[in-house]
Amino acid sequence: YRTTERYVAYTDAFSRNGYILFRPDYRGHGDSEGDAEGGYGSNAYTIDVLNALASIKKHPDVDPDRIGMWGHSMGGHITLRTMVVNKDVKAGVIWAGVVGSYPDLVNNWRRRSLTSTPRPLPSGARRWRERLQEEFGTPEQNPSFWNAISSNTFLKDISGPIQLHHGSADASVPISFSEKLERELQQDGKTVEYYEYPGDDHNLSANLGIALDRSVAFFD
Repeated sequence: YRTTERYVAYTDAFSRNGYILFRPDYRGHGDSEGDAEGGYGSNAYTIDVLNALASIKKHPDVDPDRIGMWGHSMGGHITLRTMVVNKDVKAGVIWAGVVGSYPDLVNNWRRRSLTSTPRPLPSGARRWRERLQEEFGTPEQNPSFWNAISSNTFLKDISGPIQLHHGSADASVPISFSEKLERELQQDGKTVEYYEYPGDDHNLSANLGIALDRSVAFFD
C-alpha cells in the first residue's frame, strides 16, 4: 500500500484545479511512526487528522477559512467525525464512506473485501466490535454509549455542507450507509448532495472522472 500510487489520480484532480493538498498517512501506515490502531475502535486516526488540520492552517499560503476534507471508505468515517467535532472544515466530500452509526457498524456491516486496509492491523484493532461490546455491552444493552460515539447522533453540529458518492455494487461498504446519512442530514436541515453510481464498485472505478469533477465543483 502506497498512498503516492493509490491516490495519485484523486489528489491530482484537486491540485490541478488550484487547491493546496495535504494527504496524510495515519499512524502506523506508510511512512508514519506509531502503531496502526484501526479507524473504528479508537480515536487515534481522527486525532491524526485533527493534528494535520492544525498543522496545515499554519502554512503561509493556506486560507484557514476555506479548508475542505475529502475521504474515501474509512476516510469518510473520519471526515464525518472531524466535521462534527471541529468547525475548521467548511465542506466535506465522502466516497463510499463508512458513515453508518455504530449500531449499524456492529449489526449491519461485515467487510467482504479488505483491499482498502493499508496493512495488516493488530488483532485488537480488527476485533474492535468484540472489544467494545465486552466492555460496554451491545448496542441493544447500552444504546446511550453506542449513540454517544456515533457521529450521526451529532449531525446538528456538523461544520459545513456534505457531498456523498456511492456505487450500488460496492462490496465493501453498504450503500445504505450513505443513503441513510443523506436522509439524516436533510432532517437536520443540513446541505447535502448525494450521487449514486449504478453498478459501480467501492472505488467508483467506472465513474472516476465524473465523480472527481463533481467533487472539485462542490469544493469550488
